Amino acid sequence: MPELRQNFFTKEWVIIATERARRPEEMATHRAVQPVPAFVETCPFCPGNENKTPPEVMRVPGGNSWAVRVIPNKFAALSSELQPTRSLQHLRRRVDGFGFHEVIIDSPDHSRYMGLLSDEHVGSILTVYRERYNALSLDRRVNHITIFKNHGTDAGASLQHPHSQLIATPVIPSQVRHRLHEALRHYDDVGECMFCHMVEREVEDQTRIVLKGEHFVAMEVFAAPTPFATHIFPLRHMSSFGEITDLEIADLARVLRTLLAKIYVGLENPDLNFTVRSGPTEYNGARHFHWYVSVIPRLTRVAGFELGSGMFINTVLPEAAAEFLRKVSAEKVKGAGA
Repeated sequence: MPELRQNFFTKEWVIIATERARRPEEMATHRAVQPVPAFVETCPFCPGNENKTPPEVMRVPGGNSWAVRVIPNKFAALSSELQPTRSLQHLRRRVDGFGFHEVIIDSPDHSRYMGLLSDEHVGSILTVYRERYNALSLDRRVNHITIFKNHGTDAGASLQHPHSQLIATPVIPSQVRHRLHEALRHYDDVGECMFCHMVEREVEDQTRIVLKGEHFVAMEVFAAPTPFATHIFPLRHMSSFGEITDLEIADLARVLRTLLAKIYVGLENPDLNFTVRSGPTEYNGARHFHWYVSVIPRLTRVAGFELGSGMFINTVLPEAAAEFLRKVSAEKVKGAGA
């Protein structure tokens, strides 16, 4: 029978539609495999075309040139040339469009999706995430930083070459504020981090665990709004992504790369998004919030009910999704083409 589950962090409700539940393997995209070349002459992110992008912010050396590059987004959503001047006119509140919008080019190889890279290379990408996160956090005008990846057109990727993005804003998004509010309320009520509490219980239960490393654990969400919505949590309490250590980056790289590879193989390379959900830049050391990585395969579409109610319908049981991903072997995709 159908059931409603509540998200422990946001208190939002999700419908688990067991009457029309689908087996996890039925969610595979079944798209024809299109060969992707390692180099595309017209791609601005391919090596040799560096003059087609804005001047780089940083690079990680590798091979004959570079392994990872960071550049300003040529079509930035916000501008670092502005100031976050605020104004209120009657009921209209506005802030001038200050911010930073950067692109992290994952690899020189046009075909190399993150799930197909080595753990070490993914570690280099995560290290770049941390360096840019911490560098931009020093700007007192920045109040929040979002790091994200769009893989595939349905996930919002406009260029095929694997890349991630970072947007630093002068305001804290309302979705983040809501999570912070619920986390602080829980801490005030019971004196513990709600994320740490949940992770401890899920690790004990094992039902929704996909894989666990020394420092990170990947799990299906109990009240997952969409099929295969997966979170990766640090086992050590950290409120801000900027607090991650080199040792923890190495473990997160293995867990994230393995999870992406499992999704790539088991669901046949679906479009997906992942986001580093971190506390605001000044939250280092906060006891009530806990950052994590959210991985969302784009297997379903948002329809009228979701838009009208804000409540999602999930047709795949999270427990079944976790069991399915646990059984998928990710090792055979290492070194494979995209």
